[in-house]
Order: sequence, then structure tokens, then C-alpha cells
Amino acid sequence: MTAAHPLVRLETLALIAVGGFAGSNLRYFMMGLLEDIQAVVLVNVLGCFALGFLVYEAEYTGLIARESRLVFTTGFLSSLTTYSTFAIQTALAAEPLLLVAIVASNYGLGFTGVLASRRLARRLRASTTPAGGETV
Repeated sequence: MTAAHPLVRLETLALIAVGGFAGSNLRYFMMGLLEDIQAVVLVNVLGCFALGFLVYEAEYTGLIARESRLVFTTGFLSSLTTYSTFAIQTALAAEPLLLVAIVASNYGLGFTGVLASRRLARRLRASTTPAGGETV
């Protein structure tokens, strides 16, 4: 079947839905384990790391199939992360120091997660490069 076939598109939508179900349930689970602000920071940072890895892995090695990346990014990670809750927590922060901490932790740690995932993807590229200095 070609990628334009309706069953292929339906399969992709079903996989995205399964990923979304898993991501949203993991976020809900984390919200039950930790304080709300901590849980939101954790899922957002994990989401930044995972999304960064998937993007950089696609650029450097391409070992993960396009369909798998689609399921993880559009399904799982978009449901795991919650920047809308981060925005609400920021708007409702009663103390200026708390507001700064929420913003700095979400953006700062999220950006750090992306940089760490880029480093991991580069290491993966180095380990998959053939011997003798050849590039793929």
C-alpha cells in the first residue's frame, strides 16, 4: 500500500491516538506523584529532551522511521507536555520569585534538555559512522 492509501492514513491516526493516550496518562500519573509545579516542569523537560532527540536523530542518523517519529512527536509528546498548564501556573503565581522560578525552570531546563539530546544524537551518529572516516 502506498502512503496515500486511506488505510495507511487511518493506521497513522490510530498510532498517534495511542501515543496521545499514553502521553496524557503519563502526565496525569506524574501530576499525582509530585506537586503540580514540579510535575509540569518534569514532563515539559522530558518532552523537550525527547523531542530534541527525535529531531536531531532524524538529522544526524535517520535510524528511527518517519512514522515512529510522527507517533512519538504528534501523539505521545504533544500529550505528555503541557505548556498551557505552565502558562496558567505562571499567571496565577502569587509571588514574583515563584513566577520567575516557574518560567526559568521550564524554559531553562527545557532548553538544557534539548542541548543534552543533541549531544546524545551526535554520540549516536559517531557510533554509527563506518570505520575509516567514511560518512553515510
